[in-house]
Amino acid sequence: MKKVLVLGGNGFIGRNLLNTLVKREYQVYSFDLNKPDYPVEGVTYLAGDFFDDYVLKSAIEGMDIIYHAICTMNPGNSNAKYVMGYERDLIQTLELCDMLKDTKTRMIFLSSGGTVYGKQEVLPVTEETLPVPINHYGNLKLCIENAMRVFRYQNHSDFIIARIANPYGPGQDYRKGVGFIDAAMKRAISGETIEVWGTGNVVRDYIYITDVCNALVTLAEENVSYDVVNISSGRGVSQREILEAIKKHCPNMKVEYQPARSVDADKIYLANDRLKTILPDEMVSLEEGIEKYYQYLMAQ
Repeated sequence: MKKVLVLGGNGFIGRNLLNTLVKREYQVYSFDLNKPDYPVEGVTYLAGDFFDDYVLKSAIEGMDIIYHAICTMNPGNSNAKYVMGYERDLIQTLELCDMLKDTKTRMIFLSSGGTVYGKQEVLPVTEETLPVPINHYGNLKLCIENAMRVFRYQNHSDFIIARIANPYGPGQDYRKGVGFIDAAMKRAISGETIEVWGTGNVVRDYIYITDVCNALVTLAEENVSYDVVNISSGRGVSQREILEAIKKHCPNMKVEYQPARSVDADKIYLANDRLKTILPDEMVSLEEGIEKYYQYLMAQ
């Protein structure tokens, strides 16, 4: 049985990934600063500081697969916290790559398909498109990606980059800086005003969290020749379309439009042809995903 470690297992994607890995009968470990109040059954939890070399080295020892899902910034705060991101996240991930360079461990880095590519004229964006991030969060992810590519080339390290679009679903918390669908649905259900930055015509690629986790596990299982794979629905959807879908469940929802943010690209969605070669299963549609997430939230 392969040993799998999720760095950042307490996060939105991390916790859902732990559940998926347990169902696939891996020997699953989670590493984060603290142990969660509600642990996932079947997971061994390791509490420690990612930025402590000794602690990190002890956590990764003997692992067959590692998912790197730790980041101290998000797109919204990256223009204020960028120095911390480059000084800490980038440098420590370089240390992690160095620790793994003489091992056969496969590491999958959770990058950001929504921010790495920046503003693009030709859509959908393929993995071969030149990334031009417009915020420090996307640039930090790209810096880490490039460092991993060098290790992959120089040391034949088994590193894969997963450029994830805009995930949503159970366990997300928009108060941490990301998640338009999460924010809109929770505010609509509670009767609060939904804030939209801009005109509502910003287009993103939304993918349900179960599809994200299935794709990430597939990247660990398959003989993947690519160094980077988009994890996306392949469909661009505007915020106005999202609001219309939510309105079917919350007809009295309130929306307030605010000035657009400089950290947001107007329109970005990703091609998923590479992903489909290893994960041909039908994905959850946006309409089905919103329905599933609405029912989940109402049951809480």
